[in-house]
Formats: sequence, structure tokens, C-alpha cells
Amino acid sequence: MKNRSLIITLSLAAVTSAAAIGVFVDPASAKPGAGKAGSPKAFDAEITHHSQTMLDEGRKIFRYDTFGSEAFWGDALGLHKAVAGEKNGGIGAGVSPKTALAVGLKVDADALPAALVKQIKAGKVNLDDPATTVALLKLNAVVGVTAFTTPEGGVKSMGIQCALCHSTVDDSFAPGIGKRLDGWANRDLNVGAIVSLAPNLKPFTDLLGVDVDTVKKVLASWGPGRFDATLDKDGKAFRPDGKQAGVLIPPAFGLAGVNLHTWTGWGSVPYWNAYVAATEMHGHGSFYDARLNSKTQFAVSAKSGSHDTRMTVGDRVTDKLAALHYYQLSIPAPKPAAGSFNQAAADRGKVLFMGKAGCARCHVPPLYTEPGNNIHAPAEVGVDSFQADRSPTKSYRTAPLAGLWSHAKAGFYHDGRFATLADVIEHYNKFLKLNLSAEEKNDLAEHLKSL
Repeated sequence: MKNRSLIITLSLAAVTSAAAIGVFVDPASAKPGAGKAGSPKAFDAEITHHSQTMLDEGRKIFRYDTFGSEAFWGDALGLHKAVAGEKNGGIGAGVSPKTALAVGLKVDADALPAALVKQIKAGKVNLDDPATTVALLKLNAVVGVTAFTTPEGGVKSMGIQCALCHSTVDDSFAPGIGKRLDGWANRDLNVGAIVSLAPNLKPFTDLLGVDVDTVKKVLASWGPGRFDATLDKDGKAFRPDGKQAGVLIPPAFGLAGVNLHTWTGWGSVPYWNAYVAATEMHGHGSFYDARLNSKTQFAVSAKSGSHDTRMTVGDRVTDKLAALHYYQLSIPAPKPAAGSFNQAAADRGKVLFMGKAGCARCHVPPLYTEPGNNIHAPAEVGVDSFQADRSPTKSYRTAPLAGLWSHAKAGFYHDGRFATLADVIEHYNKFLKLNLSAEEKNDLAEHLKSL
């Protein structure tokens, strides 16, 4: 009996050990060569493989996927015709590379063939000729824009990508031409000026119930680096004071760990990706938000039905949201260059940031926004409620501050109302009665530049 008990005890121990290392888990759950079937090592390898796949797919989607938006920007608006010009099968004078760069379009230097690079450097490429723009489009070198060509080599349509607004270049080749900087807000991009070139603005006039001149007036009001993603929902083209109603294009980096996205915290990153892809880029996708069916707050979307955009067949957005989200969360906020700020002053400013100035109460390091529900009523931040009232939240999001230095062009806050960091600091100094000295304000600004 003693021997039998010993054998049973040893057998139970063996079974327990085998279960602990996962021997009895279904072998089909593990990848070949990743370790013993079903072992933690095997699943770790699967996680790593999945992570890299999502990153690669997300980058490709962010940079190159039009989501079928060419049906709107090209087929409906005919924007490609205005870009190509009459001499290249389009209409009008066309858009030269110089003009394209002037309205903030960027060129990916890595997409340029070596021979073309040499020709550009030698001054042998005519940058005043729209035909050159067409050639760049065919090379897929214009960041955020894809041209669709005919068998004969002409351009038959044009679509846009996430990268159009949320990428720029490092200007390493020339101003506006260089290596991609994904996630950086393109504060040079004049969306309104580009859209107004379209020969057919009827989709906008029909939606908003206004004439073409009014549409062009609204588009011209935005200026570089601004876009109004709410106009087609509430129809509010201007503020009560007559100023433009667009907001600054926000960066798409440093979003890992951040809850609500956009200036007014409408939703998460994948929420906004679906919103933009399906209702702003006009891609073939699904989007739903019952909040936008309010006839009082969102009269246009309640009438058009864009709050409930369902596409059961031909959806080119929904299956991209996961990888796109993953890639965006992988983009870190850029670090400032050495010497771009006074380190000693920044160190003193950090103490103020964490203490007397009270910045860290909302801009909690290292996220520099609040963990959790990171929004505030307009009265809490001392600004008017116009843009907040256009949002379902009626609030403003606590903007993440990491990489703040890289998107300072066009000002700060949702609408650029504060031209400099000094203006932002002075606003809070007065609003919160901080009693900061001139030196303390300067130190705080240097710290913000260092983030």
C-alpha cells in the first residue's frame, strides 16, 4: 500500500507539473517554432508577431489607404481635374509644385527616384508646371494624396489619406520636401484653399443649403493649419463674433494612454478615426453616434443621416480601425532638439509646473493630460464655450503637452487664440490668480518647450 500511495502521489505531481507548463493546452494555439505547443513562450511569440503585424499594417493604412474617398474627392468634386489642369486632361490652369507646396502639401523624398532627385537638384525640373505635379502624384510622392490613373497614363480620380493632415516632412531635401514625420500636425496645410479648387462644389451646397460663393467664403476663412470637422454636422460656419469656426489640426502622436481625443473630447482615437474616415474623408465606411441626431445641436447631420452611416457591403474602414489605432498609439511625441530651450530655466519651470502654477493637476506627467475623463467645462479653463458647445461633451479636453514645441505654429488652444506660450501662461496667471513673476513665467515657458 505504501508503494501504491507513493506511485499515486508521484503521478499526481507529474500531472500538476504538466498542467502548469501547459502540456495539455491545444497545440493549435501556438505558432510553429515558437516554443512548445501551448506554452507561455509560444503565446508570447504570437503576441510579438501580432504586434509587429499591426504596426506594419497600421503604418501602411495611415500613409496610403484612401478608404475609397476617391469616389468623393475625385469622382464627385473633380478635384483631380483642377490639379492636373487643361493641358494635362483636366480643367483650368492646374496646380504647379510651387503652388502645391505653398498651400502646405508635402512631398515624400523617399518616393522620388534617384534620377529625379538629381534633376531637381540640377534645376532641370520645372516646378511651375502642373505636369510635374501630376508626375509626383503618379509616383505616390505627395503625402496624403493618391492619384488614380487611366491605362493611357492620365489621372482619372484622387483620394486622400490620414497623412494629409496628420503628417509633415523634415524639409531635409527642400522646404516641404523631405522624410515623413507621421503624427505631426500639418499646420501649413490650407485645406480650404485646396477644396475650393474643386470644379464641383454641389455636394457642399446641397448639404449646407447655401450657394457656391458662400461655401468658398467659408473655406477661405480657415487659413493654414485649420479645418472644421463639425461644419457638416451643425452648419455653423462662423463664430458669433464673425471669426472663422475651424480648429487647428491636432497632432496624432503621443496618444498612448490618453483617453478622450480631439479638442473637445468627442471620443477615443478609434472613434475619431471612424468619424473622419466615413464622414469627413467620405470613405466607404460605417460610423454611428446617436448624439449627432439632435435636431437642435446637429441640424445638418440629423437631416443628412450621417450620424448613422451603415455600410454592410463595401465597408473599407471598419476592418482597418484596429491596426490604424495601434499604429497611432505607437507614435511617440518628438523630443525637442538640444539647445532649443534653456535647461536651467526649464528645471526651475518644472518645479513651478508641479507646484505653484498648478499645471500638473490637469496635465499629469508623463501623459500630460488627466488619466481618466480628461475634459473640463469652458468656465474651468476661462475661455468661451463656442467650440465646446459644438461637441456632444460641451467641454474642452485637457490637451497632452508632450511634443508641444513641434506644433506651435499657428498658435495654441483649439483655435490658436494664444499666439505664444507666454500668452497661454499669462491667461492662466490672470484667470487662476497665480501671481507669477516675469522670471517664473519665463521659466515655465522653457519647461513647456522641453516636454
